[in-house]
Amino acid sequence: MTAGPSRAPTAMTETIPGRTIAALGDHSARLPDATFKLLAYCRANDWAGYDPFDALNSKIYQSLPFLHFRLARLALTQALKRSPLNFRSLLLVPKIQSSKGLALFLSALLKLSRLGLLDQEALIETLTDKLVSCRSPNTPYWCWGYNFDWQNRTGLVPQGMPNIICTVFVANALLDAYDKCREPRYLTMAASAAEFLHKVLYWTDNDSVACFSYTPLGRSQVHNANLFGAAFLCRVSQETGDRAWLEPALKAARFSVGKQHEAGSWHYGESSTQRWIDNFHTGFDLRALRSIALYAETSEFEAHLRRGLDFYRSHFFREDGAPRYYHNRTYPIDIHSVAESIITLVDLGDLDPSGVSLAHSVFRWAMANMWSAQGYFYYRKLPFCTIKIPYMRWGQAWMLLALATLLEKGHSPTYLDARSTSRGDAFGPLSPRGESRARHGQP
Repeated sequence: MTAGPSRAPTAMTETIPGRTIAALGDHSARLPDATFKLLAYCRANDWAGYDPFDALNSKIYQSLPFLHFRLARLALTQALKRSPLNFRSLLLVPKIQSSKGLALFLSALLKLSRLGLLDQEALIETLTDKLVSCRSPNTPYWCWGYNFDWQNRTGLVPQGMPNIICTVFVANALLDAYDKCREPRYLTMAASAAEFLHKVLYWTDNDSVACFSYTPLGRSQVHNANLFGAAFLCRVSQETGDRAWLEPALKAARFSVGKQHEAGSWHYGESSTQRWIDNFHTGFDLRALRSIALYAETSEFEAHLRRGLDFYRSHFFREDGAPRYYHNRTYPIDIHSVAESIITLVDLGDLDPSGVSLAHSVFRWAMANMWSAQGYFYYRKLPFCTIKIPYMRWGQAWMLLALATLLEKGHSPTYLDARSTSRGDAFGPLSPRGESRARHGQP
């Protein structure tokens, strides 16, 4: 329902070491084939594209100062986000590289590199350099934000304002790169990002609340952001050997698990305007808890994790593999939910072995319903139409990471068997400082 991308993907060598894609079975062949085509599309577009929340980057809007007020910003943002047609080119919204998107791409490429499936290893250094160059300005810490003004219900977050989500995703990607090449500056940057979380975003209230805020602008209580922050501090603690990070991390985690509902779910946040339960934020909560358990080497949150996973499995998937957006209704089926479903089910596959099979079902459903022959994934599927806008961060970056995760950890028959004997570290049993660091490096 919308125009396709402006550039066609470049050709890549679609082969797997030791065998060709055509030699694999139908399902096993389609996963690497889609991964290579998606990677080619993203490379051809220089990792840049539109974003669901980029409306305020419109040069036309920016030239009309009488519209620079809260309701106008909300209206424009929501109009473009919800529209089945893409009006961004008419409104002169530029295609952009996103720090979070680049981080997702980097983590995905590192997974493909570990499998021997990346034909240009130099891409890793290229993306790392891009992330280093787009840090938030005017701050002593290494931290990152979105590259658009972002109007939410409570206020305006200016472009470049550092936030916990971008910072954690970028810093985790840098730690992933550090695990590969042992470049000391990547660990230094990640430690600085941890300082930003602890000294700027972490807050307490008479010991009844210990929480990481989303931005420096206020004291928010958003559970996936809080748990992401806690998980990241636990990882930095393990990487650096400094256990001082663990106390604030575990206090913050205890706050969020204390807000878990009896059935196993969480609201998005504790504000009266944040009382919904959705697929991908629930997945974030679960993966963050799993990372906390592994990096802090604690079983304190195991019951919460298992209860949450039971809720996730029983409420967010149709029988055909389609991931539901909310716990109590299906539509819109969003590509972000598709990607996070695959990653969560695979990463928590040791707690629920049937989750990997379900992840493959989600992948098959996405290929049948949200895949373009041009090599990218659509944004959303509604009951009577599909929004075919190829958002780069929201869709393509997340799906490349999901497909790489499924290739690396999904135990796809006839494919991973040949790799597992030579890469026992990647496919062997779970261990706190071995496989777990590769497996859970990206919350």
